[in-house]
Amino acid sequence: MRWRTLFFFVAVVLTLSTAAFAADAPKVVRLQNGLTVMTIEDDRFPLASVRLFVHAGSAYETPKQAGLSHLLEHMVFKSTEKRPAGQVASDIEGAGGELNAATSFDSTIYRVDLPAERWRLGLDVVKDMIFGAKFDPAELDGEKQVVLSEIARGRDDPDSRLFQLTQGLVWPGQGYGRPVIGYPETVSGFTDKDLRDYVAERYQPQSMLLVVAGKVRADEVLLEAGALFGELQNDRTVTPPALYAAPVTLAKSVAVEYGQWGKVRLQVAFPMPALRSADEAALDVLSGLLAGDETSRLYRAFKYDKQLVDDISCAAMTLERSGLFIIDATLDAKNVAAFWQGLLADLAKLSGASFSDKEIERVKRNAEDGLFGAKETLSGLAMKAGYFQFYGYEPGGEANYLRAVQLVDRKSLGDVIAAAFRPERLTVAALVPKADEAVVTAASLEATAGRVWPRPKAAEVATVAAADKTGAEVVSLGQGRTLVLLPDATLPYVSISMVYNGGDALLAKDRQGLAELTSSSLTSGTAKRSANAVEDYLADRSASISAASGRDSFSVGARFPSRFQTDLYGLFAEVLTAPAFAPVEIARDVKDQLAAIKAKEDEPMGLAFRRIFPFLFGDSPYGYMRLGQSAFVAKFTPKDVAGFWKDQQAMPWVMAVCGDFDAAAVRRLADTLAKAGGPARPFAFPVPAWGQTRDGVATLTERNQEHLFMIFPVPGSDSPETPALTLLNETLAGQSGLLFTRLRDGENLGYSVTSFLWQSPQAGFLAFYIGTSPDKAEAARTGFAEVAQQLGSTPLPDELMLRAKNVMAGDYYRERQSLKARSSEAANALARGWPLDRERQQVEAAQQVSAETLKELAGKYLLPEKAYIYRVKP
Repeated sequence: MRWRTLFFFVAVVLTLSTAAFAADAPKVVRLQNGLTVMTIEDDRFPLASVRLFVHAGSAYETPKQAGLSHLLEHMVFKSTEKRPAGQVASDIEGAGGELNAATSFDSTIYRVDLPAERWRLGLDVVKDMIFGAKFDPAELDGEKQVVLSEIARGRDDPDSRLFQLTQGLVWPGQGYGRPVIGYPETVSGFTDKDLRDYVAERYQPQSMLLVVAGKVRADEVLLEAGALFGELQNDRTVTPPALYAAPVTLAKSVAVEYGQWGKVRLQVAFPMPALRSADEAALDVLSGLLAGDETSRLYRAFKYDKQLVDDISCAAMTLERSGLFIIDATLDAKNVAAFWQGLLADLAKLSGASFSDKEIERVKRNAEDGLFGAKETLSGLAMKAGYFQFYGYEPGGEANYLRAVQLVDRKSLGDVIAAAFRPERLTVAALVPKADEAVVTAASLEATAGRVWPRPKAAEVATVAAADKTGAEVVSLGQGRTLVLLPDATLPYVSISMVYNGGDALLAKDRQGLAELTSSSLTSGTAKRSANAVEDYLADRSASISAASGRDSFSVGARFPSRFQTDLYGLFAEVLTAPAFAPVEIARDVKDQLAAIKAKEDEPMGLAFRRIFPFLFGDSPYGYMRLGQSAFVAKFTPKDVAGFWKDQQAMPWVMAVCGDFDAAAVRRLADTLAKAGGPARPFAFPVPAWGQTRDGVATLTERNQEHLFMIFPVPGSDSPETPALTLLNETLAGQSGLLFTRLRDGENLGYSVTSFLWQSPQAGFLAFYIGTSPDKAEAARTGFAEVAQQLGSTPLPDELMLRAKNVMAGDYYRERQSLKARSSEAANALARGWPLDRERQQVEAAQQVSAETLKELAGKYLLPEKAYIYRVKP
């Protein structure tokens, strides 16, 4: 029952409600340096438990660093700046406490349990042992020998060795594919500098959680934590780890190793979602149903009834980036053939209907009975509360998990079985006694699997391209059409983003505004439904479908609850393939667009952005007014709209779907839309010509402020300089950017001061903007020129560079939390010929840009004498 005990207990026991205990609700505070401090006041015992969680596990290591997190955990118990070797432990033990630490894939956790009156000593020791560690070379040499012995022992332990085989099958080349303890060749080569560099890299305050539970006061803990840890500073950006892509099929599925073992040990594994997945509770219940105790399905079948195994257990192992569903068995070699065939047959036919209500309720009750164990001790309480906080569960995560367990039924079980138990994702690792080499072989295991539970034929999976770092599946539909699947079952919703090449780029100059009108009219009724009927249908399902046009693209999107996805796929196809473009609706949309033009030209910034692009790019599609000109828009007819839509449908497109969706149904929708559009016409992004006039002006009477833009031409988004340009813009924009601090805070020249970067694939600009009083406009223009010249002559200070890089990274992840944001990012990226994770690559590239590089870039492009000036005057 190894995996059941280790992982089912960790995942389930850590979810108990606090109501039954004396502990107050955890108090969580984030220090100014980003360190999170959690205090739990619990007076049941005169004890205190201290935990420090750090995002510094083996999955964060590079291949050359394999085992460094674990070696560091050993070395912090040696000499420090305040304590000689051995005193770290003796101070705690001398106070009546105990001290330990553990390294896993995703974290290192330092643990101190001691009498309540000595909790301050616990904090001091934890701080000193890590940040005061000497890493003495002689001590390091000795400890490396200890770890090398530990590695050797691990190879002798069948459980450890078996899991290492599974790691290599499921996660080849990834952090989870390497043993936490590392390899002899990596551990032997580590130096004291490697340890110091790793602490500096990974032990950032923003990456740590300090937990203190017991007979303590939260205000006192917070003060002591601030005094001890508040001096620590972050010196780099720390981004959340990306989820591992769910493999479409595993390249290698069987690993067999022979040795001096007394029994055969088999480990069957299926990749599954990571922590916080919506399926987490159902998978845990499923593991209990299959092999949770002596009443479970596999135990009864293979140990009790057929007596083929000595032991069988099961666990849903959830990690930060991925997970595994594991079935373990220990048995005699002579029984392997019968057991393996029987297990595969059972898994092949397994469904939610395989289990009775009585079985399901029994597992739920057993899970609940086990919940109290975690909070019986302060040590368990500190670990439980810290676990949920550290791994990003929402504040009600414990209660939500417990509710999710209660809601598991046959349908939810069936869904996770269908998603996880797929023969093309099955792996089996085996340790076999050397004497039984002829009885159990990789070939025999593979042959039985192919016969009893065959993988899908190659043709059935051939359309799926390799999964990339984003976890996406990219399906080429042919003829310029692409489907992207981004599964995320966290919430029961689906987002569709469909991006066509085209938009304004398909229009002649006298037709500008027609793409925008089409986007408004597309969802205003179909051949089967009126506009009101479409609106009612969507409202009844809490759903939306919308369209938008761009300067070189046209997009259609939808968002809806997963339970209505069949209905919405049908309506989405109907809207795109049979729009009504009814005269009464077109007339209404024309009226609305004319009103929007008038509203834009009544507002300074709206007027500015209508006029700036024609000023810069003339007759190019990038120079069109987005809403068009009133004289042209007023004359557009349903025939014009239908004609444009016919042209737009013939363009290449990418459809990205993100959320909790039925992949087969999405594929049917994509195939339908691809066939309806016919072969895609080729498309090339326009290359605009810059205007010859460098000064432009618009006037809004009876206004008080002047709005000034200094616009510098820069390369387009396809340029390798884009990451640096984006970073340069971040140093300028915002309330702590150079423009704001210089022109507003320093010289009081205006209230609104910022910069912005705009790019098409082949052209772009970086603009300085200020809203100011007319009498200060020339001073503002001079200030713009001086900032540009300063950037080109003097490297930016480190603190401003770090701020800009942090803003870029923070914005990237904040802005991509929603399903719509992720589906839109994927569709837009592929539509422009970029990789799916292009934006992430840009953020990462920007982190490597130096101040000297930005100085050179500014000197190259931020040339006031070549800038375009545009004003909106009162």
